Amino acid sequence: MQLTISGHQIDLTDSMKNYIGEKMQRIERHFDHLNSIDVVLHVEKIHHKAEATVNAKGITLHAHADSDNMYASIDTLTDRLDSQVRKHKEKLTDHHRGTAPLKEQSFS
Repeated sequence: MQLTISGHQIDLTDSMKNYIGEKMQRIERHFDHLNSIDVVLHVEKIHHKAEATVNAKGITLHAHADSDNMYASIDTLTDRLDSQVRKHKEKLTDHHRGTAPLKEQSFS
């Protein structure tokens, strides 16, 4: 997985980069088909914004968060991305045990 972190009107510190890396590992743990994650951090006066785009096999997910604290924005962002990844993974799994997929069933 490739993680790209950029900032607009903000100096990215090593601790911030490490924090984002640790949080994104949680997303990778839930869905292992990730190609890349792009994280963009913005600061506009007192609003700290975090945006992320996740490119996975067959899907692109996007989320954003806004807060007064950058670390809180990152936490909210990862929570939103994690719920989207879990929802997508839930759609991929077949919950109908013992039945064939709809396109393989024959209707007489």
